[in-house]
Amino acid sequence: RRETAPGIYERELKRQKDGDYFKKKSWIIKGPYIVLCWALDRLYGKDRPIQRFWLLETVARMPYFSYISMLHLYETLGWWRKGAAVKSVHFAEEWNEFNHLLIMESLGGDDSWIDRFAGYHGAIVYYWVLNLLWLISPYLAYQFSELLENHAVDTYSQFVDENEELLRTLPAPAVAKNYYQNEDLYMFDEFQTSRSSAASRRRPQINTLYDTFSNIRDDELEHVKTMVACQNTNKSVRSPHQSR
Repeated sequence: RRETAPGIYERELKRQKDGDYFKKKSWIIKGPYIVLCWALDRLYGKDRPIQRFWLLETVARMPYFSYISMLHLYETLGWWRKGAAVKSVHFAEEWNEFNHLLIMESLGGDDSWIDRFAGYHGAIVYYWVLNLLWLISPYLAYQFSELLENHAVDTYSQFVDENEELLRTLPAPAVAKNYYQNEDLYMFDEFQTSRSSAASRRRPQINTLYDTFSNIRDDELEHVKTMVACQNTNKSVRSPHQSR
């Protein structure tokens, strides 16, 4: 299994050229984002994609935990309750990332102690940094998560495209089947705010690792859409189940 970092950045550069995507972001978040991507490339080369995915999914849970914490703080202090309902969306997002993490663990992504050390400590630091960023500007906090989720889309897309033939021959782990083909997909639907109608909801069929990684990639794209929606100050984010 392998992935090619240049291919990831070719995808990212293409997106940046479309509508000046990157130019519209604040340097307050662009600077740390560039440093983070640089560090990931140095720590996790093309021969360790599953370990990189495990670390990404460990850290990826933190934004949603942070947003719930800060929304709860705002409510407790009586500052703001308008966004209270979005806590359920963020919880579903965290649950989705947690299941991605379980999939990566089933593939051996956390076998090395150095990866566990980096992932656990990085997640704790990331959580508190995001809390501080939220206090400065919830808009910037959501924008930073949008950047990282887009990077995840590019990373998984490159991995799937480069390894399609091999991935189609390997069976999906049981944890992936249990999550995506569960009888109760309420939580799976909850974080996908762009799919309010029943007809638009995803119902993945998971048989191979190709199916598994393709759906993880698609999940990350749904996170991007939700993060973009959270930046809209004129319209509150609503659960797809509330939009009926």
